[in-house]
Amino acid sequence: MEKQDISAITRREFIRRTACAALGTAAMTSAIRDLRFMNAAVAQSNIGPNDYKALVCIFLQGGNDANNLVIPTIASEYNNYAAIRTPVLALPQGSLLNLVPPGTSNNYVDPAGHSFGLHPACPELAQLFYEGKLATLFNTGTLVYPLTRVQYQSNVFQKPPQLFSHADQVTQWQTSIPDQPPTTGWGGRCADLLNSVQPGAPISLSVSLAGANTFEVGNVISQYSVSTSGAISLAGISGARLTALTNILGLSYPNLQAQAYAGVAQHSIQSSGLLNNAITNTAGNYWTNPFPGTVTNQVSGGKFSSSLAPQLQMIARLIEAGKRATTNAGFGMKRQIFFCQVGGYDLHTGQTNYSSTTPGNVLTGAHSNLFAELSQCLYAFQRAMEQLEPLYPGISSSVTAFTASDFGRTLPSNGQGSDHGWGSHHLIVGGAVKGGKSYGKFPTLTVNGPDDTSTGRWIPTTAIDQYFATLATWFGVDNSNLATVFPNLRRFAASNLGFI
Repeated sequence: MEKQDISAITRREFIRRTACAALGTAAMTSAIRDLRFMNAAVAQSNIGPNDYKALVCIFLQGGNDANNLVIPTIASEYNNYAAIRTPVLALPQGSLLNLVPPGTSNNYVDPAGHSFGLHPACPELAQLFYEGKLATLFNTGTLVYPLTRVQYQSNVFQKPPQLFSHADQVTQWQTSIPDQPPTTGWGGRCADLLNSVQPGAPISLSVSLAGANTFEVGNVISQYSVSTSGAISLAGISGARLTALTNILGLSYPNLQAQAYAGVAQHSIQSSGLLNNAITNTAGNYWTNPFPGTVTNQVSGGKFSSSLAPQLQMIARLIEAGKRATTNAGFGMKRQIFFCQVGGYDLHTGQTNYSSTTPGNVLTGAHSNLFAELSQCLYAFQRAMEQLEPLYPGISSSVTAFTASDFGRTLPSNGQGSDHGWGSHHLIVGGAVKGGKSYGKFPTLTVNGPDDTSTGRWIPTTAIDQYFATLATWFGVDNSNLATVFPNLRRFAASNLGFI
């Protein structure tokens, strides 16, 4: 067997380690290959010279059981919920936090005759809803075409492939193209289109706090991976070692692709210090409403460390630096897309602490802790954006955070938790959000009912294409380019759900 070239291994390993940390320069081969995307971006004439917006995707990894995030409180609907989820998962009606729109009372009923409550571990989310800064979107999920229960069961109409599979559904949520081989994410396609409004940007439009992800994969813009401590730096590589590595990468060779990789890596090395300097003054004690390093679950009194808080705190710091002018050690960005992720939502077991001897413990457990974390972190993030208002008027209405997840989960318990589902409910937070309202159609909570596949898995009544196209339109993708980002959008009735 031929002996492997050690220098080649070093080169590949070095490229792998630096590619995700590379700042968002256009890869030479991708730029040549995809001039159509770059030309389309010029059409984004609706973006003014001082127009700043940021999207923040919060991915709930594992498949969140939103049946216990938003619960109907009208007696007949709650009784359906409780009858199916008792005893392991049904939250007592008296424990729920009413979703009360601004200026209304706790007995509010919406025009469709519904009322809803949140899990009791989410008082901060209830407060944001009351302030009109949080909206809920019901029963959204991956769809190839609109699909009814009859059509689903007939097996004649096309469904998203590999339903209920973690890996496949994560990919479909992050690409918004379930019926095609994935090549780019919808966030990456937005960044590609808006690249032309950000000439000479010192950092990428796409920033990840959770490593490489599909959501931000583009043809033109590369995602930039940042840790919760700042830029991923290659500061330990210097002098002769740096020269040797850049030579290996191709700076000394007439290979265009190798030179492109080398340029990206060198840009990363040179720019990490710039980013870390820009965020220096926005560390933990900068925020008047601190991000919860330790989350206290107000239902159980339990305390635990948060993985989401430091990610959102770093995003807040990067937004401040992104908005700040380059003349003041900032980046002068017009558009930024962020991705963060928190795991633990795949709760087949241990979703609650219920047992036959401690039935009251249905309010506590792993899911309750996750909701406490999500609630406190989203609240801290929104307050951080509001804190920046005196420095950057309008910024709290220029940043929108939204949740995504693999899928929902079954309404019936499997005995210890819940199993993989389909349609789910999601949250949108920000000053521009038309909050204090719910959007979409809430499913009929009946097994074998009109919205069920057959086992308490909701067939989505809103496609993720519609969810994300609404966000992308606000972000600056004009109507003429929506089909470029969401090629299946035309199959659904509405391209804008109106929540922002």
